[in-house]
Amino acid sequence: MPELPEVESIAYRLREGTLEQAPLVGAEILSAQVFWQRTLATPSPEKFSEALAGQVIQAIGRRGKFLRIDLTDYVLLIHLRMSGDLWVEAMDAPLAKHTRIILNFSDHRRLNFHDPRKFGRVWLVTDPQQVLSSLGPEPFDSNLTSEVFYQHLQQVRRQLKPLLLDQRFLAGLGNIYADEALHCAGLHPLTLSHQLTLPEARRLLECIRTVLREGIRRNGASIDWVYRGGDFQNYFRVYQRVGLPCPTCGTAIQRIKVGQRGTHFCPNCQPLR
Repeated sequence: MPELPEVESIAYRLREGTLEQAPLVGAEILSAQVFWQRTLATPSPEKFSEALAGQVIQAIGRRGKFLRIDLTDYVLLIHLRMSGDLWVEAMDAPLAKHTRIILNFSDHRRLNFHDPRKFGRVWLVTDPQQVLSSLGPEPFDSNLTSEVFYQHLQQVRRQLKPLLLDQRFLAGLGNIYADEALHCAGLHPLTLSHQLTLPEARRLLECIRTVLREGIRRNGASIDWVYRGGDFQNYFRVYQRVGLPCPTCGTAIQRIKVGQRGTHFCPNCQPLR
């Protein structure tokens, strides 16, 4: 599933444009077409198409793993889930096989939401908090100080890996960046959150921000046939490196299951208390 850096990279590409495509900000929507009805969480396909006609894109950003597109009167929220992707193409280009929704623009371009596994979802709302209200703070939120983060860790008393994946605790982290951050911080994935000291909490927060910044700088990770936007996969410390030497100490990386998720760590650098 695309995580914060991948979604941020897509938002940046759509907002700022590329060498091949102009930015989408300022583009007017002529029409919308829904090819897989369940992709739309709300409203109905008919109301969706009716509401979008004539809307102009005002801003493109991200909240957690959600892509946010602000329109004249609405907010479009997109969660890519397992296999979703977005790209801009000419309006007369052949439609890709797994196209679920398209937005047609007045400048003869269109935005294609492509999703082979059909898990992605789209919301068109007037109040984005209808969808986003349960999300925890952003990792880069200036109000999320080391002391605040430490207090949150003390209060929940959970294993670190599943806690970092909980979007209600912290928005945007997924399997890749949680594993990378825990290795950077020298913390075992099964360590209980309330066992951390303030210096350890500070180090963990710094490492979360470090790996996310690096992921964004490298346009995310491209690890399968779904998202192919970046090269952060070439700089993984532990993720998908089972049996390979730890870049810090040389110990073989191990993999365990934590909460049904494959979890990678170095048993020497990340000892379990």
